[in-house]
Amino acid sequence: MADGFLGEEFLVLLGDAGGTETFTLIGGMRSTSGSINNEMIDVTNKDNMPWRTQIEGGIKSMSLTLSGVFNAQTQLRTMMSLAMTGAIRHYKLQTGNGDEYAGSFKVSKCDRAGEHNAEETYALTLESSGAVTFTPDA
Repeated sequence: MADGFLGEEFLVLLGDAGGTETFTLIGGMRSTSGSINNEMIDVTNKDNMPWRTQIEGGIKSMSLTLSGVFNAQTQLRTMMSLAMTGAIRHYKLQTGNGDEYAGSFKVSKCDRAGEHNAEETYALTLESSGAVTFTPDA
């Protein structure tokens, strides 16, 4: 077995908000990343000095960033609408080794760009709202 995983298999999918939700790949992606954040809660006081003390756990969140090119198969009109309204929807992040993260996210940033002699591109940042589930080797 070869080491590593293909980046083309690192995908973000958008739920359709239906009863039995169906997820569809957000098209045109070239780059995708996800980060899990554990915000620390510092409870250091004079009794702990000089060492910092934290509460176990903290505030958890997940950020997804993706970028790519516009094409006829993308859901970018939907994504632009979600960015404009601030709506929260269900998403999945699938990784090359079969792991899956799923939860509710909000489009917190949406960029579009285009040069006169090149393709139009997009970049999206999604921020979690509520718990994100992790399913190893889904």
